[in-house]
Amino acid sequence: MKIGSARDDALYMEELSQKDTPVHRLDPRAKIIVNLFFIFTVLSFNRYEISALVTFFAFPLFLLVSGDLPAGYLTKKLLLISPVVVLIAVFNPVFDRETAFILAGAEISAGWVSFFSILIRFFLTAGSILILIASTGFYKVCMALERIGVPSLFVMQLLFLYRYIFVLLDEGARMVRAHALRSFSDRHMKIKTFGSLLGNLLLRTVDRADRIHSAMLARGFDGSVTFNRRIKFRTADAFFVVFWPALFILMRRYNFSELIGSYFLRIF
Repeated sequence: MKIGSARDDALYMEELSQKDTPVHRLDPRAKIIVNLFFIFTVLSFNRYEISALVTFFAFPLFLLVSGDLPAGYLTKKLLLISPVVVLIAVFNPVFDRETAFILAGAEISAGWVSFFSILIRFFLTAGSILILIASTGFYKVCMALERIGVPSLFVMQLLFLYRYIFVLLDEGARMVRAHALRSFSDRHMKIKTFGSLLGNLLLRTVDRADRIHSAMLARGFDGSVTFNRRIKFRTADAFFVVFWPALFILMRRYNFSELIGSYFLRIF
């Protein structure tokens, strides 16, 4: 059942964030700062850059290995959403037909180069965010954002969105299960039935949200979220914040892929 699978995925990501590894022990603020620096650096390259971007895979690979995170599972999640990016980039080879270079006698257009460049940027940036959530947990990420100085209204929206997505998934799973029990199958849901279930889900969601809001007000909710947990910025966090951005600047300044390739060509 797809709704149940989505809920299991969200719970599994929280389970991954409970591990005790050097990456998990890092201050969430340090991880957010380095991730933002990483994303901005990757996005700063021109649209035809490929070789220089390859070296940036060192950062997510380091986090995957140090954090003992399942690379296959996270890659699968990236591949699930990659068709959206492919759909955006697929028109580049159609409109940008200028020859970029010749490979083994075949002319490679600039459109194909920018197509693969977009895909690499997607895997780097979306992958780093996915690893951040898997190694930190969404609650700690929200707490770190609030401590960094992100407006509390934005943090609260993120926190509520994540908290109540489980409520929505539970409601949806119950409705799909009820439909399957009454129709003896959940594989051939008609569009008319799906529309009816969707409208019913909306009404149930509004009703549930109203009850949750009333319960929160009864418990003293005043429109703000307070994080009571303390986090300490240690020497390892400072090293992480200094080392990786410095390396990103070097990788942005020098094309290490070309330098390594030139070195081996001189040897052989």
